[in-house]
Amino acid sequence: MYHSVAPQPNDATHELSVSPEAFGEQMEVLRALGCTPLTTAQLAWHWRNPSRPLPTRPVLITFDDGYEGVHRHAMPVLAKQGFASTLFIATGWLRGTYDTGGGLDTMLTWDQVRDLAESDVEIGGHSHTHPQLDQLSDDALWFEVIRCKEILAAELGSPPVSFAYPYGYSSRRVRRTVRGAGFCQSLAVGNTLARRGQGPYALRRVTVRRSTGPEEFERLAEGRSITRTFAGDRVLTKGYAIVRRCQQARRKAARSRV
Repeated sequence: MYHSVAPQPNDATHELSVSPEAFGEQMEVLRALGCTPLTTAQLAWHWRNPSRPLPTRPVLITFDDGYEGVHRHAMPVLAKQGFASTLFIATGWLRGTYDTGGGLDTMLTWDQVRDLAESDVEIGGHSHTHPQLDQLSDDALWFEVIRCKEILAAELGSPPVSFAYPYGYSSRRVRRTVRGAGFCQSLAVGNTLARRGQGPYALRRVTVRRSTGPEEFERLAEGRSITRTFAGDRVLTKGYAIVRRCQQARRKAARSRV
């Protein structure tokens, strides 16, 4: 899971970014390891069709949010390697007609998104304004998911089939809403390998950061040392999940009193 690819990211995106040089080196690692990058939709198709086995060493290369550097820096590298990938877009963050503000750095334009879609990049949904979906009311949650889908369909000519949860968080209600909106699969974070048993609406990804060095990236790509690398993250995630559930319960109680 990537976010920004930028030489000099701002403070808001610094750790969740990689330099163009590091991204190029990481793609070379995948090539050297004999990995076969797939789109999210392709992975889901193979898992839904067990008679069609996955290719050798399958891997997903995904980008969240919609930062301009994906077009400027990542796309040429992916095209050179012939690698498929998936870009999950928060439609209200992109520059153009639907811009609601909130983007953390320079965002893509819709023309750039179309360029990416024509270059073997699957375009998926990532909500409209990138909120914490599990904290929204039912109506607000539905708006975020369906508005994102409608805009992508209007801009690209076909509806997206894959979704990624903002901040990586979801709940049973959020997953049910994403499925009800017509998305066929969705990605979380989790910082563990994606496995069929997680189900199509809670597939996990591994975070690549600016601090991820070449040796660490190779270990992650091979599925080694992931538990140790992200042990601290998982402790924080579990604790934050409890806080989020308490916040949601308080909001529900407050709405019921109105």
